[in-house]
Amino acid sequence: MTTQREAILVLEDGTVFRGRSIGADGEVFGEVVFNTAMTGYQEILTDPSYKGQIVCMTYPHIGNYGVNEDDVESHRAWAEGLVIRELSPVASNFRSQMPLDRYLAQHGIVALDGIDTRALTLKLRRDGSMNGGVSTTPDPDAMLNKVRARPPIVGADLVKAVTCQKAYEWSSGQAPAVSPKFHAVVIDYGVKHNILRELMNLGCYVSVVPATMPASEIMAMKPDGVVLSNGPGDPAAVTYAIQTIRGLIGQVPMLGICLGHQLLGLAFGGKTYKLKFGHHGANHPVKDIGTGKVEITSQNHGFAVDVDSIADKAVELTHMNLNDRTVEGMRHRDLPIFSIQYHPEACPGPHDANYLFRRFADLLEHTHA
Repeated sequence: MTTQREAILVLEDGTVFRGRSIGADGEVFGEVVFNTAMTGYQEILTDPSYKGQIVCMTYPHIGNYGVNEDDVESHRAWAEGLVIRELSPVASNFRSQMPLDRYLAQHGIVALDGIDTRALTLKLRRDGSMNGGVSTTPDPDAMLNKVRARPPIVGADLVKAVTCQKAYEWSSGQAPAVSPKFHAVVIDYGVKHNILRELMNLGCYVSVVPATMPASEIMAMKPDGVVLSNGPGDPAAVTYAIQTIRGLIGQVPMLGICLGHQLLGLAFGGKTYKLKFGHHGANHPVKDIGTGKVEITSQNHGFAVDVDSIADKAVELTHMNLNDRTVEGMRHRDLPIFSIQYHPEACPGPHDANYLFRRFADLLEHTHA
């Protein structure tokens, strides 16, 4: 366990939470959001979609199964900071390689526990997500000035900070479940490893390309399908990605996931908007409009698509969030294109939506029959 060191969380409205440092020393800033997953803290910390965010876990007891190097979702941790109620004093799992606090310190993640995360969550639900800062040098007045000087996440292009710098071929190091049959190009807006694993196990040879690669270069790779990945920040700020997607529409089957879904909506001429406190967690109910079935889904997004703003009425709603009735999926009736706002690869989370990867594979089969 870490020694007792004070740390503070300061919100932009002046609210101060005092707790104990359980990670690296220093100070970090970002949009403070709450995540309702009971497990999966390691995957959350390493998900590039959390770039620019300080994550508060609503489940009170975190760290009880430790951390291992196999379940990461990228090559490094991306969350700006972590806020929890209580760090477990014991990491008990046969796969555990180290306790959470040691992992936080080694990866430079500033974190604290010992605060009332229920009060923090209720505040964020009431007032909305807001900028904040975590510091292991408690000086609330100085931190408040720094927090208020930080720009909002609206208008922020965070994709450039997380995308790969050059194209590469993905390999998990394990034999795929089936032999490669299709070439899938994944545009990396902050892609999670498990999306790549799922595509590989469906029979795809997977290439990952930078978010800045133009449509002409992507099509020169002769893809059978293109996946628009998850990622952080405001989709409207990623104008180069929107332009690329417009160049791909009608040329190749496409699947958009999370940020990729939002960028697709913008490429179709629609609009996106900021949610009050976003959807972050592994227990969000989503209804499939076509089948009437309800899926429990894993989500992490602060923006949503206004599907009614899309002029092309061949683009239709396919999935709806049952908590707030926001758009969770759409498809083009005439083109082999569909997208979802949530995470079919889960990790962490339920696997109810895994069928969407099979649906993408069916599109590839049909297109190349």
